[in-house]
Amino acid sequence: MTSPDTTTAPAAPAQVGAKENRVIWLLLAAAFVAILNETTMGVAIPHLIGDLGITAVAAQWLTTAFMLTMAVVIPTTGFLLRRFTTRAMFATAMGLFSAGTLIALIAPGFEVLVAARVVQASGTAIMMPLLMTTLMTVVPPHLRGRMMGRVSVVISLAPAIGPTMAGIVLDNLTWRWIFAIVLPIALVALVVGVRWIHNLGDSTHTPIDILSVLLSAVGFGGVVFGLSQIGGHGTDVAAAEAATTTLVVALGIGLVALGLFAWRQLMLQKRDEALLDLRIFRSGNFSMSVAHFAVMSLAFFGTLTALPLYLQNTLGLSASASGLVVLPGALAMGLLGPVIGRVYDRWGTRVLLLPGTIVVLTILWSFTLLTESTPVWILVVTQTLLSIGLAMSFTPLFTASLGSLEPRFYSYGSAMVSTIQQVAGAAGIALLISVMSSAAAAAAQSGAADAPAGAAGARAAFLLAAIIGTPLLISAVLIRKPDDAPEGVSAH
Repeated sequence: MTSPDTTTAPAAPAQVGAKENRVIWLLLAAAFVAILNETTMGVAIPHLIGDLGITAVAAQWLTTAFMLTMAVVIPTTGFLLRRFTTRAMFATAMGLFSAGTLIALIAPGFEVLVAARVVQASGTAIMMPLLMTTLMTVVPPHLRGRMMGRVSVVISLAPAIGPTMAGIVLDNLTWRWIFAIVLPIALVALVVGVRWIHNLGDSTHTPIDILSVLLSAVGFGGVVFGLSQIGGHGTDVAAAEAATTTLVVALGIGLVALGLFAWRQLMLQKRDEALLDLRIFRSGNFSMSVAHFAVMSLAFFGTLTALPLYLQNTLGLSASASGLVVLPGALAMGLLGPVIGRVYDRWGTRVLLLPGTIVVLTILWSFTLLTESTPVWILVVTQTLLSIGLAMSFTPLFTASLGSLEPRFYSYGSAMVSTIQQVAGAAGIALLISVMSSAAAAAAQSGAADAPAGAAGARAAFLLAAIIGTPLLISAVLIRKPDDAPEGVSAH
């Protein structure tokens, strides 16, 4: 039997050295490209349906397969980042992402393209946990806010720019150019990273628990797949009934597997052999931060999907124009990320998280007043304010959550935060689009024209998001900056 692992990550230095800073910037760039690619496929699906001769239901597998792979791989990254070197993990992540992008570029048909998306997702799933774990290891506590501000730029700016970029490319070129543009950037990042990135901390030699991997895959994969079956079937009763059956079965199997997975981890962590060490939740500050982040992610990704649909289907904007509506907010998040990080380092969470939560909820509630004639400029302003509120929330949540853990738990905490983002994002998209479709269909059956029915659907979707998000006002007050936290909240 393997002896218990007692290695810990090295204590962060007083300042970030030039070499470490270079590594962080490289990881940020790689993560940005990976997430940017993740969000382009939704816009490309209509083009792929015609070009590849596939159905709309089949085309959805290009996004569903990606989400499923992310949900399966991310929970294992906490273990992998402790088991293998930083350079090896980066090379694996960017190698898989580059290989998947190349396969997608030259894919002769639909099946190969789906396989390419799975390979891409395998690399993307490693990047964010690797970035956050590296940052927590090399950056001293008093500088983590501004560094996490850069992470919030990646996690918010890339999903907003991706659809806009894809829309512009598809209006002028073929869908293959989406991958052709990304591939050389990925290859440059791979080559430079292998040369620049040095290993951080000590690697463990704990064997991987195959049962945990299987339970994790079935659990998280089942939940995400089940959520992907919600809504989107319009008036097709047979398809809706089949999807409902699939939803119930997938969620049921997924939840049972997650329960068994948690039990297995509790057993393994007694000898430090867990795939995903759940002792991270002994930190009350971490647990509250992750819960708050989950709801924020639900609202963010759900809104990021529902708002463009409202803009296109109800207000009649093109895909490119609807992307430009959300672009100012994305740019605001990008510019404010480092500034918000400095504010966090100086004054802590409450000066940011509570006002940010109030702004987000105010905008979500205002979206419940949308009509078929709402001026576009109002949506640009409100979406920008929403993005600012989210920027004020994400950076404190990232930093406070991981900063509440012991260094040896950073990789597990990063994996959990990334997993929560993936599952909550899938839930947000599924729930808001389902409610939006159902409410619009109900309004149409009552005699409403297409545009008013679409507006009714949008109002219902944002009402759900606003109701779910309102309790965040409580956690926004309770979450603390780790060095201000009371004794006993660190994970031991």
